[in-house]
Amino acid sequence: MAKGDLERRKNRHELKAIRPDDVPTHYRWDRPIQAPGHTQVDFEERINFRRLHDYRLARVRAALAGSGLGALLSFDQHNIRYTTSTVIGEWARDKLTRYSLLTGNGDPYIWDFGSAAKHHRLHSPWLRHDHCRAGLLGLRGAVGGDLTLFQEAAREIKAILDAEGVGDMPLGVDVVEPPMLFELQKLGIEVRDGQQVMLAAREVKSIDELTLLNMAAAMVDGVYQDIAEALKPGVKESQIVALATARLYEMGSDCVEAINSISGERCSPHPHNFTDRLIRPGDQAFFDIIQSFMGYRTCYYRTFNVGRATPAQRTAYRKAREWMDRAIELLKPGVSSDTIAAAFPKAEEIGFAGEMDAFGLNFCHGLGLGLHERPLVSRLNSFKEPIELKVGMVFAVETYCPATDGFSAARIEEEVILTPNGPQIISLYPADELPIANPY
Repeated sequence: MAKGDLERRKNRHELKAIRPDDVPTHYRWDRPIQAPGHTQVDFEERINFRRLHDYRLARVRAALAGSGLGALLSFDQHNIRYTTSTVIGEWARDKLTRYSLLTGNGDPYIWDFGSAAKHHRLHSPWLRHDHCRAGLLGLRGAVGGDLTLFQEAAREIKAILDAEGVGDMPLGVDVVEPPMLFELQKLGIEVRDGQQVMLAAREVKSIDELTLLNMAAAMVDGVYQDIAEALKPGVKESQIVALATARLYEMGSDCVEAINSISGERCSPHPHNFTDRLIRPGDQAFFDIIQSFMGYRTCYYRTFNVGRATPAQRTAYRKAREWMDRAIELLKPGVSSDTIAAAFPKAEEIGFAGEMDAFGLNFCHGLGLGLHERPLVSRLNSFKEPIELKVGMVFAVETYCPATDGFSAARIEEEVILTPNGPQIISLYPADELPIANPY
């Protein structure tokens, strides 16, 4: 690395101030998590985006340093955003054409879609001007069978690895089109799994990340109030989806990824989708709102009954709540994830033959730029590979209980920040008791 670059990095105040294992140094844990307005002001500190970038980059560098890899090549949009603080729209998430590179000795590179690279050079001063490049690979085969683009990209990456002194070390890659993988291997590059390194970096959130997650949850709090008021006989599941989507974008969401809207006889077994079914009196109905603010996602279920509830429906809700509370009570720093997994009901208790069939109904998953981050805690995986919980982790805790009537079911989800003193719930729409929408 050139002497000027070393001096430039050495003198960067922000990077010197960031310690990657030092969660939320600016946060007072005796105060509630902040939920500020979306605009920046001069009389309160809200989100410090440059501090956020420096924290995330420091986390990646620390994870890379302990991985045995020389560099990380990312095609996963969440990893790219985490490392470079760039995004060009949710449409890019499945195209596999944007990519970033970070070596242990250098600053991040970003190859972006056409003119987006020039935009970064103009508007992203935290990135080096010559590290913002235009790039195009296969667009999942749409470009055709010509391998020239992959070959040229692989050669460019190899040249950077060599220049930064890591050309003979393994390269971590998260997700990739096969032709790109093959071209890297032809150049003698040993490709290894880089996704686990990135997820390890992302698992502990900074104060800015916690605040963004809390702001995103606050948006969903409000949407559930709208849903409760709209949930009446004759309304379609899809109309609830439209209402929630419009409201979220009005509030400032940058992506409404999915909304599950499920009612009546569709509740058990859980289909994870929505239709144009008409809501009917006495239906049990549950919803999951998956959206993001500044990239930070929500996963936030609530169950309602429409007008009235039967004893079987109330019992299912009470059980789901009990399982939820039991799991949340155990979320403490230093606790092993298998302890949490053991608090969830076995698959057989909710009518499934095994844990694979029941997966995703009673479990915890990390939440951040991605919908499912580390740690993921369930009876399927956590007894085999337990991990230790840490301050600054954020969980979406989900429970599901089918009713004895054979078709109703209750679904609850709380978003939880792990503080030094234990769990702090940030999904605040009331869920202790079964909510009855528009009772009669």
